[in-house]
Amino acid sequence: MSNEVLSGEFTGKTTQEAIEEGLKALGITAEEAEIEVVEEAKKGFLGLGFSKAKVFIKKIVVEPEKTDAERTTEFLTGLFEILGLDVKIADVQEGEKIIIQLETEKTSDIIGKKGEILDSIQSLAGAVANIGREEYKRVVVDCEDYREHREEKLKRLAKKLADKAVAQGRKIKLEPMNPYDRRIVHATLYDRTDLKTQSEGKEPNRCVVIIPENLKPYTPRNKKNPYDKNKKPYRDDKRGGAERKFDRKKYETAKRNYEKSGGGSGTGTGLGNSSSYSRSSFKRNSTSFFGTYLGNSKDVENKTTENNNSEE
Repeated sequence: MSNEVLSGEFTGKTTQEAIEEGLKALGITAEEAEIEVVEEAKKGFLGLGFSKAKVFIKKIVVEPEKTDAERTTEFLTGLFEILGLDVKIADVQEGEKIIIQLETEKTSDIIGKKGEILDSIQSLAGAVANIGREEYKRVVVDCEDYREHREEKLKRLAKKLADKAVAQGRKIKLEPMNPYDRRIVHATLYDRTDLKTQSEGKEPNRCVVIIPENLKPYTPRNKKNPYDKNKKPYRDDKRGGAERKFDRKKYETAKRNYEKSGGGSGTGTGLGNSSSYSRSSFKRNSTSFFGTYLGNSKDVENKTTENNNSEE
């Protein structure tokens, strides 16, 4: 902060008269002056030895404080010079927030991927603008109207995903975003009564989650069933139905489990003899291999007989 100093030496019959003369000459008030009494007035005797009072008055003119926007733009100009970037401050607006528009031929050097570089510059600018402030003042740094285009894109995306979340009755999580972008999504969907939004996660992976009011209760998916008729190893047979492929390994495992449980002894169980068993035999001890399908009893019976014949 530079100071401009105006000063002068003034005299008067009295010290007060000298001060008033000086203030009048400099065009200032006593509150704006620094006053030094150089010599007091002397009355003398019979007119001899009389001298006037002498004062030295100095006026200090303080340059007005720089605004937050001025300090910020000054900082950015110096920053770009240090980085060797040819960037100009195209426009500055200061109100409830400070908006700084940058101009450059190489926008990619300033914007970066998904605005990462621009966001970093904005963070630094915000820190400088708020030095000494009690209340935080928001700073927006833009380049070639990037943020305006980005904002429109985020608004369209937010509305589209919100409609999808309500239509499907499920939560939708957006990709991780910075606080500025998340604020846009929240603001865009704020007036929707059929959903709510919230931020989840920790930086830098914090993201917005859209939660519809008609959210369906979560039902965990069953483990993948190897015999799912909509997937392999199903195949259509000539009758138009679905025929399960016989799994020898699964069959042998189920057979051993059944025999260990005592089902292999006696007559009529079927599993005691690998060449013949019935569907009812499996039902008697189905808990031993719950969820495992061993195939059609006739198919297995035929395959078992063929295998026994081949082994002989």
